[in-house]
Amino acid sequence: MARQRTEGTAALKNGEHYNYHDYCTWPEDERWELIAGTAYAMSPAPRRKHQGMVVALNVQLGRHFAGKTCRPYISPIDVFLPADDEALADIDTVVQPDLLVVCDPAKLIDEGIKGAPDFIIEILSPSSALRDQSEKRRLYEAKGVREYWIVNPNTLEVFIYRLRDGAYGLPAVASLASPTAVAIFPGLELAVNEAEL
Repeated sequence: MARQRTEGTAALKNGEHYNYHDYCTWPEDERWELIAGTAYAMSPAPRRKHQGMVVALNVQLGRHFAGKTCRPYISPIDVFLPADDEALADIDTVVQPDLLVVCDPAKLIDEGIKGAPDFIIEILSPSSALRDQSEKRRLYEAKGVREYWIVNPNTLEVFIYRLRDGAYGLPAVASLASPTAVAIFPGLELAVNEAEL
C-alpha cells in the first residue's frame, strides 16, 4: 500500500481507508493514529515542553491512583474505539492520547485499551492541535470519554470538557499554574510548575 502525505495535513493519501490490520503492517519506528479509517502521522516528535508536561502530569496521576482500580497510562499506547463489536483487526479508529485513565479492567487488553477511557488529556503540538480540538474532541464525546482536557504547554491553559447528558457543551477554562480539579475523580487536582517543564 503506497503511503504519501497530503500537502498541508498530517494525514495519509486521501481516499484510503485503513484499519488496525493495516496499521500493524507499518514500520514500528513510525507512530500513527487512525480516525474513522484515515491515518494521521504522529510526527515530528513532540517538543520539550510538551514532554515535560506529560511527565509532570503522569507523576501526579500515578500518585493519585496508586493502589486503586483506575489506571493511568501515557502515550504511546493504542486506544481502540470500535464502532460496534467488530474484531480488533477491523477497527478503524485507534488513537494514542498523551495521557489517559481507565477505570474498567475489562477494557485492558494485551494490545492496549479497547473502549473509551474515563479521562483523557491531550497536550497541544503544532502538528496535532487542530485535530485535538476538533476531530478528537468530537470522537471522545461520541465514544463517552467522561472528561477530556486539552492543555497548551506554553501557557498552561487548559480547556476542560465534561460529558453531561451525552455531550460536552462549552469547555471550562482554567490554568494549570494553580491546582485544577478533575471533576470525575474527587480529590484529584493537577497543577504544573512552568519552571520545571
